[in-house]
Amino acid sequence: MKVVILGKDGMLLNLIRGAMLAGVEISGVLRYERTTMPGWKLLFSDFFKSSPALTVIKKHKIKDLPFKSANSKEFKDFLLKKNIDVVLVGTWRERLEKEIIDLPVIGTINVHPSLLPKYRGPNPYLQTILHGEKYSGVTFHLMNEKFDAGSILAQRKIEILDGDTGKELKNKTIFQARLICADLLEKLQDGFVIPVEQDEKEATYYGNVKPEEMTLDFENETSSQLLHRIRAFHPWLPTYFQYKNVFFKY
Repeated sequence: MKVVILGKDGMLLNLIRGAMLAGVEISGVLRYERTTMPGWKLLFSDFFKSSPALTVIKKHKIKDLPFKSANSKEFKDFLLKKNIDVVLVGTWRERLEKEIIDLPVIGTINVHPSLLPKYRGPNPYLQTILHGEKYSGVTFHLMNEKFDAGSILAQRKIEILDGDTGKELKNKTIFQARLICADLLEKLQDGFVIPVEQDEKEATYYGNVKPEEMTLDFENETSSQLLHRIRAFHPWLPTYFQYKNVFFKY
């Protein structure tokens, strides 16, 4: 089985490791940085501050794909030429065109860090804690033209402990993604995976963070709600409270 992986940061690293555990052929990796950074800046960053994912790519001589977009003609031609079976997508902000999604023999599979259909959207680590959930999870699903809405191939529940921050939940989630990735790719090779459609009646969606979500309201929120808010944003964004028209950062 030939696999191409798209992603960034810890999720990309763990999908690479998961694919390696499954023993599949990683035909190439497209790092999200290539779609956002100017060439000179990426070269500088890779040389002086190589990411863990890039370190693994270099160590195992995996092809570091040079394309500036996952929707580019060059990427499309690469998928066709290599007859890629699966494209794995983890932490990717660029919306993939249907033509690209439909190219792999088996399919294009997205990794979403929540128990879909709950908490669709760009910030599930943050939103699950913000809403006081006791569990989150990670879902591998087939991609379609709608965000986070395709049929589910694999899913695992992850407990949110009382002290977990957004970053700690992310670390737990991407580690589980590695294990699920390995198991799922092995099953796909054997043809033992039955996609399950998402129940749209159960779906929830949360968009980009709004400034008011970062504000601590001591008058109207309980102590638990305040703590959820602080934990959810830590360490990525500060939370604020207002006293006598002055804002204080927590």
